[in-house]
Amino acid sequence: MVEKFSRRNFLKMIAGSAFSIFNFSNANKKTKNMSAIINIVSLPEVGPWPTRDPFLFCVHHNDIYPIAKKDLSPDATLDGRNIGQDFSNKDGWNMYHGDRVPGFPKHPHRGFETLTVVDRGIIDHSDSLGASARYGEGDAQWLTAGDGINHAEMFPLFNLKDSNPIDFFQIWINLPSKNKRVSPHFSMFWDKDIPKVKSKDSKGISTEVKVVSGDYYSTKACAPPPNSWARDEANNVAVWVIKIDKNGEWDIPINDNNILRSLYIPKGNKVTINNQKILPGNRIDLLPNHDVRVENLGKETKLLLLQGKPIKEPVVQYGPFVMNSKAEIQEAFNDYNQTKFGGWNWENSAPVHGYKKERFAKFIDGSVERPS
Repeated sequence: MVEKFSRRNFLKMIAGSAFSIFNFSNANKKTKNMSAIINIVSLPEVGPWPTRDPFLFCVHHNDIYPIAKKDLSPDATLDGRNIGQDFSNKDGWNMYHGDRVPGFPKHPHRGFETLTVVDRGIIDHSDSLGASARYGEGDAQWLTAGDGINHAEMFPLFNLKDSNPIDFFQIWINLPSKNKRVSPHFSMFWDKDIPKVKSKDSKGISTEVKVVSGDYYSTKACAPPPNSWARDEANNVAVWVIKIDKNGEWDIPINDNNILRSLYIPKGNKVTINNQKILPGNRIDLLPNHDVRVENLGKETKLLLLQGKPIKEPVVQYGPFVMNSKAEIQEAFNDYNQTKFGGWNWENSAPVHGYKKERFAKFIDGSVERPS
């Protein structure tokens, strides 16, 4: 018998899944500097970072997991953790919704896309349409949930002798109303295929820009999924991960004034923007048609830039459903209760893909791809 998908189950499964109507205003601005910086927004200590249209939110997962057991779980006590919903960051890591292997067991999405960009660590993907993947160590996965998909994202640990760090961004990107019910689709971008542009400043200090989406000068990213807002180059959607060596400087390319551009400064990074000191743990909203120079004041720093033309449509969210109206959210609940968005043919709700640390992707059509 199919278990009904209730709000109680929803809340238990997805942290912070309160119903919300998104507002893309700058109500939380702290600073205004019309030379380039529009405002500075504090990032929360834990949980999703605020974003601007066409993005819905971004999460930075940065866990230092302990030595692994042979079953790919952490070799440490789980006492003191709220298993099934552990976001405590106890000892520098979280189980999230996992009860053995950390991660996010099966949960549904409809009406938007997830883009997962991994710096370190491994993620196991499994979904209700039969697709699966093991990816990480520089790879990215772009999943168009569209009409609906149920998937799991687990973080298997492989190092039996040392710590198991995982470090990645997951970014939720909205879909316009005409594409919210398209067929699900996922793309794998292997690390070797993602363009990385290296340059040196006037002092010879290096910066690397990883171009996950968009154009960076003459360098083009891999093609986004076919129904993504990012697919149309006129929408100027860019996702760049920037690494600046100690004391280095980097100039952000000038772009069209039709876009919204934000630069994220994660904790532990020290920078100035146009000679203005910026505290770590902030989002900096920038005028895209102004000169912007970023100077790294500390060790190697890692920044995230998100930009794009806004969709400018109503956004109504309940947990992992993102639609244009409350009625469409209720329809998503009803559809999920009836169909489970394709069912679930995995042996449990939190599958992992074996004990060999080999990356692969098995797509919905059954084809298999591996990084060469």
